[in-house]
Parts: sequence; structure tokens; C-alpha cells
Amino acid sequence: MRERAERLNGDLRVEEPARTPYSSVHRRPAAMSGKIRIVVAEDQLIARVGVAGIINMEPDMTVVGEALDGGRAVELFRQYLPCVTVLDVRTPRLSGIEAAVAIRAECPDAKLILLTSYDRREDMRRAFDSGVVGFLTKDVLHGELIKAIRAVNAGHAYVPPKLAARLEPPHLSPRELEVLDLIVQGLSNKQIAYDLKISEETAKNHVKHIFEKLDVRNRTQAATIAFRRGIVQL
Repeated sequence: MRERAERLNGDLRVEEPARTPYSSVHRRPAAMSGKIRIVVAEDQLIARVGVAGIINMEPDMTVVGEALDGGRAVELFRQYLPCVTVLDVRTPRLSGIEAAVAIRAECPDAKLILLTSYDRREDMRRAFDSGVVGFLTKDVLHGELIKAIRAVNAGHAYVPPKLAARLEPPHLSPRELEVLDLIVQGLSNKQIAYDLKISEETAKNHVKHIFEKLDVRNRTQAATIAFRRGIVQL
């Protein structure tokens, strides 16, 4: 950093240029032979080494940093300003989604891909709400990961067709909507059966199908999703 010094009344005064905060500048480091620079965040050693190895096999890609948790991923992003950041959805300190929010808060044009072991619809929705533009399950083939990185680096969103289909809003039958409304009201299967004049076994089957379509595991999650998506109203 250059300093400007001048003598005033026999005193030496040193002035330094004002420092610009990181969040307002975002200058990317010099390109490494034009390669796509990538940060990988994954707490499982085997998975992290595997992902980094696949990426480094590509002649135009390089992994510039590896993180064990979401907090370190944010630090590495600040340090390297990578072209693409690959985040595991569940990491210590900060989850992948929390790390994505933190990164995008500082650099809105950051290009992020989320990896997960499960193709849960809610994880995908939360990921895209946080600014992630690519979503992959960890069982993807080598080519799928590379394809996703290239697409995201080029400014495109990337979700494999199989996962994209899960983002479509679930279709609930009129009867299932009635049952869901009663679930939200806190009724048990027996109470739902009585209210709708159906057998308890039929009510149980409706509840099961609703859980499958909403991709949830219990009544509380079903009610939460129903409110969040506006399927039912208070």
C-alpha cells in the first residue's frame, strides 16, 4: 500500500487511503490460467476428497479451498472469492443453507451449489430461497457434478430432471385437502374419520398419502407446510 507523507511545521504526517470494506468491493483474485476456481464444504472426509478429486481431474477446474463446516466455508469464500462454491446441506457450525445465506449477504452474485444425501422437497425449497442455484444429491455421477458446476459458473440454475420433478407442487385430491385441513386443526385419525364419516383405516390411509405428497414425516410438519404454501388458511 502506498503512503503519502508530507512535512507540516516540521512534523511528519503519514496518510493511508481509506479502506473499503469487503462487502462493498468483491474483487476476484487473478484467474489461475482461466480455470474455474471452486471451494468445497463437506464434513465427511471421504465425500470431500471424492468431490475435490472429481473436480481436479478437469483441466479447466481447480479446488482452491476445502472446508469441514459451513463457518469455514464462509471464511474460505471471503479469502478466495471462488467462481463456484459447493456446500453440503448439513455441516457443523453453520449448515450449508446457513452458509449460503451468509455468503449471499456479503456477495449477492455468489454462485452456489448444494449437495445433500436426501432429495427432500423442503431442503430444495429452502436451498433456492437462500440463493443456491444448483442442487445435487451425493449419489450423482461424475458427469452430473461437472455439468452442474459448468452450468452454475455460466450463470444458469441446475437441478437434475429427477429432482426438478419433486419441486412441482403436490396434487392433493379434494378429500385429501379436507383431511389436511383437519390435521391442521389438530384432529386425530379417529376424529377425522368421525368428522368425515369414513372408517379410521381410510382416514389413516389419507394421512399417509398426504405425508408422502408433502414429503413430510409427521402432522406438525404437514401443518407447517400447509400454512407456508397457502394450501390451507387459518
